[in-house]
Amino acid sequence: MDRSQRGGAKETTRPPASSRLTFRPRKNRKKAGSIWSRVPRPAQMADACGRMLRRSAPAAAGLAIAAAVGGAAWAGYRFVTHSPRFAITRIEVHGNHHLSTEQVLADLPAHVGDNVFATSLDRVVRELRAEPWITHADAHRILPHTIVIDVVEHEPVAMAELGGLYLVDDTGHPFKRAAIDTDDGAGLPIVTGLDRTGYLADPDGTAAQIHGALAALATWRASGDRPAIGEVHVDAHGALTLHTYDEATAIQLGTADRDVTSRMQTFDAVWAELTDGERARATAIHLDDRPDHVTVAFKDP
Repeated sequence: MDRSQRGGAKETTRPPASSRLTFRPRKNRKKAGSIWSRVPRPAQMADACGRMLRRSAPAAAGLAIAAAVGGAAWAGYRFVTHSPRFAITRIEVHGNHHLSTEQVLADLPAHVGDNVFATSLDRVVRELRAEPWITHADAHRILPHTIVIDVVEHEPVAMAELGGLYLVDDTGHPFKRAAIDTDDGAGLPIVTGLDRTGYLADPDGTAAQIHGALAALATWRASGDRPAIGEVHVDAHGALTLHTYDEATAIQLGTADRDVTSRMQTFDAVWAELTDGERARATAIHLDDRPDHVTVAFKDP
């Protein structure tokens, strides 16, 4: 028997009243009306503009004040940098001894007639420091018409042969090539025996050698009875030879160590024993490490 026929006719399955796949059109929530009904009323617009103005008033006032101050500052700057009331009438130079005032002022970017405020003091100082004689420089204004320049110059204590004669200061550093035609270095002792290539490779090392030679020379000069020295020779091993200024007698001191003072005292004893004629004929005096051993060479009479 067919089961499909049990219980009468077969029931028909109906779809549910609602389903997730059933879409219903949404109602238009916008109210119908003209566009003019959406425009804010004049009172609302005036109130919004008032609030905006009140909020922006401090910023606007600040901008106005800043503009006024900036304009006044620019006007003041333009006045002081262009007014003939602040034209330079005098440039004073202090501290120069080796350079004349005209030499100091020759290449400076400041001249009589320039505006005292428009003149760059930093540039003036840079130009001054480019001069080999000057080791330090400063400049300042004295209103309304004066520029004052203060300089500190190198003090040459010797000359060094470094592929040419150079003036050196008390630290042993060369600072300027000596101009013999202008009597640069006149009367100063000369340090010789130094290598220019070595100096370029190690300037501080060469300066230390020169400083050691000058220290030995200062010890030599401490006694007023010793002959004047015109040259200090430094050999490759650091040994010093002093050459007298008048007769060019070579006084071989050896290395500039702690015994140099005792060797100079040995020289004093030997020099006192020589007659004037023998001193004039002496070409070399070798001071050995032994204080009782001295060799004196004479030229033929």
